Amino acid sequence: MKNSLPYLLFIFCLLNCQQENTNTHNSAKDNLIQYVNPFIGTGEHGHTYPGATTPFGMVQLSPDTRLLSWDASSGYHYSDSTIYGFSHNHLSGTGVGDMGDFLILPFTGEAKDSLLAYFDKPEESAKVGYYQVKLKNFGVNAELTATPRTGMHRYTYFTDASPRILLDLAHVLQPNWGHQCLSGELTIIDNQTIQGKRVTSGWAYDHPTYFYLQSSKPFKVIKAMDGNKPLTASEMTFQGKEIRIWLEFEGEDTSEVLIKMGISPVSKEGARLNLEQENPKWDFEAIQAKAERAWEKELRKIEIETPHLDIKQNFYTALYHCMLAPVLAQDVDGKYRGMDKKIHQAPEGYTNYSVYSLWDTFRAFHPLMTIIDRQRSQAWVNNLLQKYKEGGVIPKWELASNYTATMVGYPSVSVIIDAISKGIDTDIDLALEAAIVSSNYNPELSKKIVEPRATMLLPKHLYFIENKGFIPADSISESVSYGLECAYYDWCIAQIAEYANNPEAAARYKARAKQYQAYFDTEIGFMRGKLANGKWKTPFDPYRSELAIGDFVEGNSWQWMWFVPHDLEEYIRLMGGASAFEQKLDELFSTSSTLTGENVPHDISGLIGQYAHGNEPSHHVAYLYNYVGQPQKAQHILDQILRTLYAPTPEGISGNEDCGAMSAWYVMSALGFYQVCPGKPEYTIGRPLVDAATIHLENGKTIQFKVNNNQLDHKLVEKVSVNGKVLTTPFFQHEDIAKGGKVEFWME
Repeated sequence: MKNSLPYLLFIFCLLNCQQENTNTHNSAKDNLIQYVNPFIGTGEHGHTYPGATTPFGMVQLSPDTRLLSWDASSGYHYSDSTIYGFSHNHLSGTGVGDMGDFLILPFTGEAKDSLLAYFDKPEESAKVGYYQVKLKNFGVNAELTATPRTGMHRYTYFTDASPRILLDLAHVLQPNWGHQCLSGELTIIDNQTIQGKRVTSGWAYDHPTYFYLQSSKPFKVIKAMDGNKPLTASEMTFQGKEIRIWLEFEGEDTSEVLIKMGISPVSKEGARLNLEQENPKWDFEAIQAKAERAWEKELRKIEIETPHLDIKQNFYTALYHCMLAPVLAQDVDGKYRGMDKKIHQAPEGYTNYSVYSLWDTFRAFHPLMTIIDRQRSQAWVNNLLQKYKEGGVIPKWELASNYTATMVGYPSVSVIIDAISKGIDTDIDLALEAAIVSSNYNPELSKKIVEPRATMLLPKHLYFIENKGFIPADSISESVSYGLECAYYDWCIAQIAEYANNPEAAARYKARAKQYQAYFDTEIGFMRGKLANGKWKTPFDPYRSELAIGDFVEGNSWQWMWFVPHDLEEYIRLMGGASAFEQKLDELFSTSSTLTGENVPHDISGLIGQYAHGNEPSHHVAYLYNYVGQPQKAQHILDQILRTLYAPTPEGISGNEDCGAMSAWYVMSALGFYQVCPGKPEYTIGRPLVDAATIHLENGKTIQFKVNNNQLDHKLVEKVSVNGKVLTTPFFQHEDIAKGGKVEFWME
């Protein structure tokens, strides 16, 4: 992560962030949304977007500035000064791009086939539920806001030229990665209404989306194209693969034009109902204010006190980023598209969601949500199990009712057992059934899954886990990462089996959970690839990482050797005891940050030694010092991470945000605690940044955090008490705070 900040917009903020202001402590009347900066993470490798959305909303109305860059997988990068237009859904912080449905660009002048707007950074702004930019070459000020299922645009035209917009159904994000529009359909209902649909294929293989658009001013179609083929502008319905139409607004006063659009994963009728119910009027300020109220309500689940403005901005923007996904994927009438590609009617109390970045979010995001949002946590678990019933396998990265087969193993089981272990009610027998099916190699199952890439859902890694006890590096790429992660997931399944009173399944998966040991070479003290003949793969370089073809996923042996969260006591013994484990941790954080390999993944970022905070497999590692009696070493490293790898700037996130994963780590760590092993309802302490905090629980109780003598140079924790009882080890249980409680730190 760069330390320099070339962006003028943030210079004033940074100067203020370096100062302490004793009047900035939060009070009951303090407006928390003021501390959210949607531009944080939009630079460098954060991959976030600045546009308008609501908590977990279906619509993310945001500018698209770049189409062919990994660093703009959200459609936006802060360094850009051009805009293609504003589309209605985006992914937050992912490593792959998709979405970008129904782009609209306001313009003046000639209706060119290729239009591009230019803007200056000082004329761009964003806050929760609102985005604004002045398009200088067209003389248009664009403002955006949103409801959960609709987007609203307000365009102010400053020139005498005719006010126009481009509506582009062909626009996609990341076309260089295969994202394309397969078909489009657009119908002019009247001179203020358009409805339509498009089907795209990319990361989500089969992705239909529908829209219903209304404008505050009458329009006429001045041009229509299907790719390079001109269409008759007087037609009422247009069909094709790359439909675009150019509209001109008519009437006495067209200096201000409002446009609102409902979208739906189900039907055109669903899009219309979504718009009519959520945004029936033309009151932009009212919609914006409603979005702000929704965000204020969500952010107020955690109220912090600190004299440092930068901590407030980092914290509440992180909490904001934690509330962008999973996204609502169900119309106002309860209809949704299932994993079987059929339209379902949700029963009362059920909500369908999409965008499950589970390999990233099982580590901190979902554990955080089991504390501050148990209702949604329950809904997500039930939703994942319903997706299993519809599709045949629990998804590991679901997108728009598609199995993307992205990332490692079957991380859904971690989310499920963590919720169960914390008393969140679900169907435990169904959970065990789904977990076992998803963890077994069964090629026949792929025939039942309505997904062209179904065979990718049942990788041969599972065959080797079942039949050989380890994954041979000469048979499968990324074998060590798959072996380590699946060992943890199998431990999760064993815990589910125990809750389901199934001792046979529990014993079987406990045995599989020990298979991580097959990859540890006791002679050199590293995890490494093992060949089918039982010999170690050579040559071995712990600094080496190769994208997609190496032994590790987005990392190397230094970063992956620590992923045994479920069996740390045994792993410490395997490494030679507490002293050897501590020494290896010391070496991790102090060794060279050099990475070797011909195609090193971009995801390895935010390096301290070989610790890579920019990618999730490292996130628990600093806390491992607590398991060998060295919490002060953990606190030194955590202070460094919190203060140097997060900042209230565009490049202020040191790696992909990954749908709240990076931000959830910050939220929990800034409060002073973390859960190393989801599924084991135990927390370990760190180094709190805040002076005090209150978590408002859904049961009406609170968890109070108080940090005594909390100054910048007081990085170490002298003692901690939970509910008045001083801890003798740096650990406490979820049940200690689940119904309310108090955690108090004394710093030195």
